[in-house]
Amino acid sequence: MTTLVWFRQDLRTADNPALAAAAAAGDGVVPIYLDTPLEHGAWAPGAASRWWLHYSLECLSEDLAARGSRLTVRASADTRQELIGMARECGATRVLWNRCYEPAASARDQGIKAALGAAGLAAHSYNSALLREPWEVANKAGGPYQVFTPFWRHCLSLPEPAVPLPAPRRLAAPRNWPQSTTIANLALLPRTGWTLGLHAAWRPGSEGAAVRLAEFLRESFDAYGTLRNRPDLARTSRLSPHLHFGEIGPRQIWHAARVAALAGGRDDSWRQAQFFTELGWREFAHHLLFHFPHTPTEPLRTNFARFPWQSDPQMLCAWQRGMTGYPIVDAGLRELWRTGWMHNRLRMIVASFLVKDLLLPWTLGARWFWDTLVDADLASNTLGWQWVAGCGADAAPFFRIFNPCSQGSKFDPDGGYVRLHVPELAQLPNEWIHRPWEAPPTVLQAAAVRLGETYPKPVVDHGLARDRALAAFATLKN
Repeated sequence: MTTLVWFRQDLRTADNPALAAAAAAGDGVVPIYLDTPLEHGAWAPGAASRWWLHYSLECLSEDLAARGSRLTVRASADTRQELIGMARECGATRVLWNRCYEPAASARDQGIKAALGAAGLAAHSYNSALLREPWEVANKAGGPYQVFTPFWRHCLSLPEPAVPLPAPRRLAAPRNWPQSTTIANLALLPRTGWTLGLHAAWRPGSEGAAVRLAEFLRESFDAYGTLRNRPDLARTSRLSPHLHFGEIGPRQIWHAARVAALAGGRDDSWRQAQFFTELGWREFAHHLLFHFPHTPTEPLRTNFARFPWQSDPQMLCAWQRGMTGYPIVDAGLRELWRTGWMHNRLRMIVASFLVKDLLLPWTLGARWFWDTLVDADLASNTLGWQWVAGCGADAAPFFRIFNPCSQGSKFDPDGGYVRLHVPELAQLPNEWIHRPWEAPPTVLQAAAVRLGETYPKPVVDHGLARDRALAAFATLKN
């Protein structure tokens, strides 16, 4: 019995339930990847994500080859017909895959399962991406949670996530291999040369994910709760892109971190470690997207549909380019453009600046993140932006408006993060690094900073912008 294993956001061989089920049958296994951007609706992978996908597929292909197999790759506009056709080419009788949870993918997979059944093919799907299925966790009324704390408390009360599955040592070859194109022919890589920073910052693939996890647990895990908000110290796990593409699974991270927590003497309190809570927020994001599939473009809180957003393309461009005149905001956005990633504290700061200081729609920020983040994940992106805007589940209160100066001073106290990403301010003393417009002219001159020339003046006055935002939010009460 030959089996097609359809890879999507599960680009690994270890703890891959679909691949493990196919290997356990002992007959031919045909690993496949279909590039189907048209079937993602409005959320086809952005440029940074496609860059990562290219190299992740190369790593997966090498991993499969080491196990006596190969990755069959095709570009397709119709997954249903492609799967049926490939099954006929190699004599497969069943198709296995691991579930995706984005609305378009869920709807598509249901139709594919029905079409495969009608064609006489068995079809089964598995969970490789989450600790808990979104439909397994419900509140006392039987509905979805909309507040994180009770959601995560419920999850922690459930039995331990399953122990990760080992990677199959060997994969049996089919009698006939289906035709395949090359990964390069998928044209995932951008034509322009803006990816040098991505190459310098990242190592896509399951091996890179394993190395990153081991480094984090060895060097930063114990101090994560106290240092995770310091972008200048690089103490976060940076596993988010590896998780999104499924190069590592949450069960693998959970059990590895559990061992590290117990080794650190946490005993029964290990579940309360802050890092596990971050895994919980990822679960919560998928829980919300599954139950509220309209939220990538519409607010969960319906009264926000009449919020008086502004339209200002010049302000949006200044924000995207990291030229707002607020150093901590600009540093975050420049880190994003250069490396395809941004520290979570900075994601909150720059998002607050866009939606509250500039009063620009959160959907514009979500779309920019989608195209520029290597870890662009529809569930997490939606939760994060709606949280900051105040229009989603368990959202920040409307009056919580981050002050970019105080945020910079608190979380980048020595200015190291700003100096790294906004080098034109590198010579400013710590006292002025987060508010250069207040620095005496002699200090600016000594640091070779000419406001409005070498570095922009603030595009808005934060105090006035805060008052304007509060007035705008007050209109929702009427």
